[in-house]
Amino acid sequence: MTGPTGLRQGRVLRRDRVAGVLEETPMGVRFTYDPNYLADSQLPPISLTLPKQVTPHEAPSLFPCFIALLAEGALAELQCRTLRLDENDFLGRVLATCGGDVIGSLRVEPLA
Repeated sequence: MTGPTGLRQGRVLRRDRVAGVLEETPMGVRFTYDPNYLADSQLPPISLTLPKQVTPHEAPSLFPCFIALLAEGALAELQCRTLRLDENDFLGRVLATCGGDVIGSLRVEPLA
């Protein structure tokens, strides 16, 4: 779940194909497309707000397409209580809860 710098990372899959890496940075978050995913012109971007490009996408907070994967309301409260997660730590919640059977084409698996 953490990279060499001690910051958290996750592998992003779109329809079970590696699309890139989502990682925590000192300034926020970064999403970097996998070179093989970029090379396949038949594959769409993972989100309209994250177009396919070689340079990483960076932001001070988690990208909306990943926040959309999270449970809301009572289920979010239950997940956070059960898994002992901070409800406002969106990246932590994505890494802890969005690696398995999720709605939609994206999932995020924590990297060790």
